[in-house]
Amino acid sequence: MKPTSISHFIDHHYRHFNAAAMKDAAQAYRKHVEGGGKMLVTLAGAMSTAELGLSLAEMIRQDKVHAICCTGANLEEDVFNLVAHDHYERIPHYRELSGANEEALLERHLNRVTDTCIPEEEAMRRVERAVFEEWALAERNGERHFPHVYLYRLLKQGTLKTHYQVDPQDSWLHAAAEKDLPMFVPGWEDSTLGNIYAAHCITGKLRSVHTVRTGVEYMTELAGWYMRVASARSLGFFQIGGGIAGDFPICVVPMLSQDLKREHVPLWGYFCQISDSTTSYGSYSGAVPNEKITWGKLSIDTPKFIIESDATIVAPMIFAYVLHW
Repeated sequence: MKPTSISHFIDHHYRHFNAAAMKDAAQAYRKHVEGGGKMLVTLAGAMSTAELGLSLAEMIRQDKVHAICCTGANLEEDVFNLVAHDHYERIPHYRELSGANEEALLERHLNRVTDTCIPEEEAMRRVERAVFEEWALAERNGERHFPHVYLYRLLKQGTLKTHYQVDPQDSWLHAAAEKDLPMFVPGWEDSTLGNIYAAHCITGKLRSVHTVRTGVEYMTELAGWYMRVASARSLGFFQIGGGIAGDFPICVVPMLSQDLKREHVPLWGYFCQISDSTTSYGSYSGAVPNEKITWGKLSIDTPKFIIESDATIVAPMIFAYVLHW
């Protein structure tokens, strides 16, 4: 068979080891959503700076993703890329940088993420000025919103449109905002905009730390969403990386069944994790899926996949397969 598409290429060539695990996971994802199931995707690491939006945005538009849980960094860095892409600098030989080289980047206000430098002024400060107005307006009106809501508003209103440097069709957050996709961003304080928000509270430019809603509130929101969706449809869990973006949402099931003592709480109906972490030091990110059975997150019968590879390579391939590319 001569491959005629990405999907055909995967079907023909990915037969063993991590390649086979990836194909199995992609086929099961496709089967899950085409059979009427729903899927929550989690984003850890620097997937937005890796421009995962090139494939994830279309997944959202085609209803292959029904909710996202991500770090604060992934939330904001998709917008940073949208408004400052042409000012980013790539450093292919980053491993050879000396301390002096790194300091020179700092002096130029270029914040390095592996081989990619994010420009402070064109990305971070540009977004800061716009989102600050949303924070201040909400405070004056006595409103409180989740972190993602403020960015959704910027995108829906086109506040930063004159600064767009990539096609908004390639922005996953833009696609999510257009659909009002359920979004959960635990630990948002550990992000550039979270730090900036805290700074404005310290200076008094913002008077209340409560204008941005918190992680505990995200969990209560997630609990309600989970029960509404999982009670009607099988709900899958597609985890890119690990950390808080993955652990926070998967824990909603034992919270509902063990802490709230609710009966007949559905378990996740599909599970896949892409990670290059190892299990040898007790890491959550490297834990095999069966460990989650002991925590009441997955069942024995849940289709489970773990792909020990680089998510920047694997995730777009799986998305392409699900999209029949």
